[in-house]
Amino acid sequence: MILVIAEQRDGKLNRATWESIVGAQQLALEIRAPIGVLVPGTGTSGPAAELAAAAVQEVVTLESAALEPYTPDGFTAALQDAIARLPATHVLLPHTYQTRDFAPKLAARMDRALVTDVTAIKRAGGETAFVRPMFQGRLTADVVPQGPAPHFVTFQIGAFRVDQVARGASPAPIRALEAKIDAPAIRQKPEPPFQQAKQAVDLSQAERIVSVGRGIKEQANIAIAQKLAEALGAEIAASRPICDAGWLPMERQVGSSGQTVAPKLYLALGISGAIQHLVGMKGANTIVAINKDPDAPIFEVADYGIVGDLFEIVPAIIEAVKQ
Repeated sequence: MILVIAEQRDGKLNRATWESIVGAQQLALEIRAPIGVLVPGTGTSGPAAELAAAAVQEVVTLESAALEPYTPDGFTAALQDAIARLPATHVLLPHTYQTRDFAPKLAARMDRALVTDVTAIKRAGGETAFVRPMFQGRLTADVVPQGPAPHFVTFQIGAFRVDQVARGASPAPIRALEAKIDAPAIRQKPEPPFQQAKQAVDLSQAERIVSVGRGIKEQANIAIAQKLAEALGAEIAASRPICDAGWLPMERQVGSSGQTVAPKLYLALGISGAIQHLVGMKGANTIVAINKDPDAPIFEVADYGIVGDLFEIVPAIIEAVKQ
């Protein structure tokens, strides 16, 4: 079995879970194995019912009051026991902040291989390999995990498109698994959940993003991008130079040293497209780039490119959207 560990909070799924299911479905075609989804935490019935729409063999809830609020101690203990009772060849997770916190501990506790930040699955030398970026995306490595199953794999956000998920002809069965966890053994006392943005905005969950680069010229001109974002119902973001200059908070940075995003629409305004930025947004469904330089690298990944002055083009787009 391929086991996907879902991530949810307060009964709301992290959309990266759906991306992991798409990855699981691709892996299932390679190794011809069924897929199960494990939903840990509290209030799991709603997310479980939502995930049952996917083409998976079953959805399993793992509910315990000891798992809320989240602690790496609690999740490691509960998942170690659950995985032992759900024999799997691979355990797949979205590469979120929470997963980065507990997955290494869980894999080490079980003495199993862990491959992180995977962007693709391929055949290499007759074996299933997981592709992951190295050196800030300049190179990729084909990694074949060794040792006994299960192998742990985390998928980079945006590596797989949510709209490519295969859905079942009927809902998958849902069953509950008793969480075996010694609550007094949990050593950590968690602080409030991490928020990527000060205004409670997680760019990885945004469906539309308007992002600005050096072509915006000065901080005052960001207002133009913000007007476009408001018209589209989008979030504002930026490349690293804009955040380094303090024109937008670091929480709004997209790229290898910022957030990885996978919106339905990504509008890049005056962004040249350095590799450090591209690795953070190339998973967007539709990329629209506006840049005066026809040779800007951003056009190599853009679905639609407009060569021109963004100060002329953006106001025209805003007017068109309003109409």
